Amino acid sequence: MRLNKVQLEQVDRQIKRMIATDSYYGRLYRERNITGVTSQEEFERLPFSGKEDLRNAYPLGIMVAPQEEVVRIHSSSGTTGTPVIIPYTEKDVDDWAVMFARCYETAGITNKDRIQITPGYGLWTAGIGFQNGCEKLGAMAIPMGPGNTEKQLKMMVDMQTTVITATSSYALLLAEEVQKRKLRDKLSLKKGVIGSERWGSKMRNRIKEQLGIELYDIYGLTEVYGPGIGINCRYETGIHYWDDYIYLEIIDPKTGEQVPDGEEGEIVLTTLVKEGAPLIRFRTHDISRIIPGECQCGRKYPRIDVIKGRSDDMFKVRGVNMFPSQVEDILRDVDGASSEYTVTIARDDDNNCDVMLLTVEGEGRVSFELMAGQIREIFKSRIGMTPKVIVVPIGTLPRSEKKTKRVTDYRVE
Repeated sequence: MRLNKVQLEQVDRQIKRMIATDSYYGRLYRERNITGVTSQEEFERLPFSGKEDLRNAYPLGIMVAPQEEVVRIHSSSGTTGTPVIIPYTEKDVDDWAVMFARCYETAGITNKDRIQITPGYGLWTAGIGFQNGCEKLGAMAIPMGPGNTEKQLKMMVDMQTTVITATSSYALLLAEEVQKRKLRDKLSLKKGVIGSERWGSKMRNRIKEQLGIELYDIYGLTEVYGPGIGINCRYETGIHYWDDYIYLEIIDPKTGEQVPDGEEGEIVLTTLVKEGAPLIRFRTHDISRIIPGECQCGRKYPRIDVIKGRSDDMFKVRGVNMFPSQVEDILRDVDGASSEYTVTIARDDDNNCDVMLLTVEGEGRVSFELMAGQIREIFKSRIGMTPKVIVVPIGTLPRSEKKTKRVTDYRVE
């Protein structure tokens, strides 16, 4: 996917804004004698940026707009290392709301809907992003924030909520509670807008069936506005992203070269009009692909496939590289396996080898012993190693109000 003429001019303008300041990227570009871009080839020679740059620039080193124009900051949800601080101007906040409202509209949500917002507020971009978009659309916001499931369900019933927004983990928790309490007939839920973590088809189907709703994947990250830079339409043929605000590339994560449309790789984002903290060629580590051609919904916005995982989610056991998405693909093909699982990795010093324990919830229709054997066989044939497998009843593994931690590695480097 190449930059069009307008996008190229916008990138050039952003670079010139940066080098006119004493910001982190302004200094970096001046040191490298970068003055702007006039072609796709020049653009692809620009250096990548990443989260490490943003940490090096802490707290406000990436700020390009004058301080008096910055109306808000946000920070990413990471729990390790120096925080990443992103400043927003009034226009940035409004642009983000416009994109988010566009997401709601793409999902068929209107100003007649009542949107219950369960993601967190504060420095994290999720809750306030969902709310700003809701208000821009003119719908009714029910700003619950995370947790207090008892109150969430009461408000869902009493307010006749029509749209739920959540992480997939919390949406599953709510769905299970609705089923357990036999509340479905008391609800008016029609749609769910889900973001912040990747989720497999089994989890999607469980949430969809237990709540009886349509589900939509929303995409975004704090460094680039937040959630709301893309969403799938009702045809579920990929995520439409807003190319009047961002330029998206797919690169080979090892070589850094762009891959042809349709091939899988790492998403790299460039903000075209962001004022507070523009980013050029920001590596997200999210794995997807550009879907060529137009969607049958008629929208002209380009599409990417659903996020397959992150390039930095990879874990290695006995010399074999694996991703959580591969585990989910295997469980999808095992009759009786649910969407919920955990991977625990440790070192067996007595036998001088790594051990991987896969704990999976079973629905109860199929013998747990038979399921465990089938999972081991598929693992061996597809991935080349055999984990220890334990199957437990549904509801055994912990549920999360935020993101579910799937992989725990106890090995000492």
